Amino acid sequence: MAIETAKDSLVLNQIIDQKTDTILIEEDCIVPDIKPDILNVISTSGIICMYKKEILDGKVRLDGCINTYIMYLADTQEENAVRGLNTNLDFTQTIEIEKATSNMSLDTNLVLKSLDCKVLNGRKIHMKAIIEVEAKVSSNETVEYVSEIQNLKDIQLLNQDFQINSLIGTGNTKLYAKDTFNIEQTDNLVEIMKTDLKIVNKDTKISYNKILIKAELETKILYLTEDNRINITEGKIPIMGFIDLPNISEEHTCDVKYEIKNLIVKPNNVEEHSVYIEAEIEAYCEAYENKELKMIQDLYSPTKTLNFSQKRIRVIGQKESRQQVCSIREKEMLPEIGPRKIYDVEVYPIISKQNTLNGRILYEGEVELNFIYSAGSNNGIETKQISIPFNFSMDFEGMKPEMSVDTIVEISLQDFIVMPDESIDIKVDLTFTAISSKNSSISIIEEIQEEECRNKCQYSMVIYFTKPGDSLWKIAKRFGSTVEDIARVNGIEDVDSIPVGKQLFIPRYHG
Repeated sequence: MAIETAKDSLVLNQIIDQKTDTILIEEDCIVPDIKPDILNVISTSGIICMYKKEILDGKVRLDGCINTYIMYLADTQEENAVRGLNTNLDFTQTIEIEKATSNMSLDTNLVLKSLDCKVLNGRKIHMKAIIEVEAKVSSNETVEYVSEIQNLKDIQLLNQDFQINSLIGTGNTKLYAKDTFNIEQTDNLVEIMKTDLKIVNKDTKISYNKILIKAELETKILYLTEDNRINITEGKIPIMGFIDLPNISEEHTCDVKYEIKNLIVKPNNVEEHSVYIEAEIEAYCEAYENKELKMIQDLYSPTKTLNFSQKRIRVIGQKESRQQVCSIREKEMLPEIGPRKIYDVEVYPIISKQNTLNGRILYEGEVELNFIYSAGSNNGIETKQISIPFNFSMDFEGMKPEMSVDTIVEISLQDFIVMPDESIDIKVDLTFTAISSKNSSISIIEEIQEEECRNKCQYSMVIYFTKPGDSLWKIAKRFGSTVEDIARVNGIEDVDSIPVGKQLFIPRYHG
């Protein structure tokens, strides 16, 4: 006979599998005829653009490019002449993920680990890039479970409290950052030497079944003038858009990620003394509801024989994020730079160790700095690399060692001032965003049925000595009693703790 039950449902976002891989790109680049020969490469940098990512059965496919900038010493009659090359390194990478299916969702994080150039001859260079990829495949599953039993009074229930992140929904939208940056009126722009981009000041607001996304594209451009000077223009471009997500409210939690898909940076053909920037960006959002649920984990009846189906599911719970700034303040003696002009400093934060403790997270790492500065009285460029180690402790109330943590590090401030003694005052602020969650599995009851008959008990009291792993619930269920009756008969006050070897009198019901 079927038991009347009430059911509820959860939408779960479950990580099915994740994998870290590397993309190796090697390609020869020919110097255009309009540019002089290469003597030596001075600096390389790149911006990853993702054209497309696709999840297939048993694998994922990534298509994109690295928008590269190469500054080089040119073979010209002019001493220390510097020129630039801008080219795209296209890539297509397939990553084998056995459990992946086409109906799942894919989250990726791509980091350019290295970009090296080797001069083969004056007109040809060999480029080698390594991208580190972290790919996560997840599924959204609606799970129904028994939340209440309605027509059976003689039943014992083992309930447990859970904190679960139930998925409200996902959505994405394309955003465009477009603007024109003016340069000095005396500068006649010849070519763009280098572009740096960062998405900063990210913010989200929830209203009327929509998520308002706001951010800024922080842009810095190094360019070359007709009289062989190098100059800088920089600014921030606003980014704004909406993601439609039904049933979302201000109480929900949103995780928003940004990905640059296409990029155009070029001299403005319409307006002189300016540079045109256009970036296509995709924003992806997952919205969660933090639910506190009391769920049935086990059940039985002392007087009836019940059969029920049960399965275990993986859930994400206690998802929270914290943000804290690590301020690095150093003074470095770099006499080779001295009073020369610093055009740019490339900042690369690297976390080498992450340790999760109770209430905090410890980080160890270093900040790699690449100074790009003038070569002196002439118009050349030189570079200098240094590394500054750091140790950082983030306070995170509720953090436990068994929790998983994803950390995002962003550069929120960088300032470099050459002092009179030729030392450099270094100020770098790193914003650490730690997203914690607890991955666990819970049991859910799907269906309950009562058998038509039950064998009668032949006795009404059992003497039992507790064993390792016993609980009053397990003992009561085994002998057809109740936790309350065993505790009452044996004078037990703490039903959650019983010593091994304790003698118990267990009252039983007659069927």
